[in-house]
Amino acid sequence: MLGQAQQQTVEQNDDVPELEEAGILEEEAGILEEEVGLLEEEVKQKAERIAEYRGIILGQLKTDISSIFAAQRPVLGTRFGDGSESQSGDPCSSDVGGPTESGNIAMLAGEEQKEAEKVQLLKKKNLESASAIPVVLNRMKECMARIDKLQSCNGVIHPAFKRKRTSLQAPAKSAWYGIDYFA
Repeated sequence: MLGQAQQQTVEQNDDVPELEEAGILEEEAGILEEEVGLLEEEVKQKAERIAEYRGIILGQLKTDISSIFAAQRPVLGTRFGDGSESQSGDPCSSDVGGPTESGNIAMLAGEEQKEAEKVQLLKKKNLESASAIPVVLNRMKECMARIDKLQSCNGVIHPAFKRKRTSLQAPAKSAWYGIDYFA
């Protein structure tokens, strides 16, 4: 009997480490579940923040783009069916109050497109003219230098190259008795 009692005690002692390991595993499992719960909560909060930022950024993007387009668009008077004009440049805003026809909107868009092309052409011509200014100034300085050089020269100028009188100049009077021969 003593052998059986010792054998049961040994078996119970072998079960003690297994029970201790099971308790440790349960504690670790509880800790892991808490960590998973915290991580899931963080994920939910970040998802809410992302959704909030998406809404805010989308609204800001819309307002920024519309303000950029409004700043780039030339202010043109839009014409409506009754002949009134609006200076806002927006074809959808009308003083009439009723909806505008799609044909009128297409016509206004075509007119605005033509005006925009004209403005672009004008800007291009102005830019070309502005870029030509230094060349013109250099040529002008050269011509002025030549004129000054010719004026300082005391050479005799052939009568064919002298200026003739124009009708704007006063007629010459005769030295004899103040008579106008050319009147």
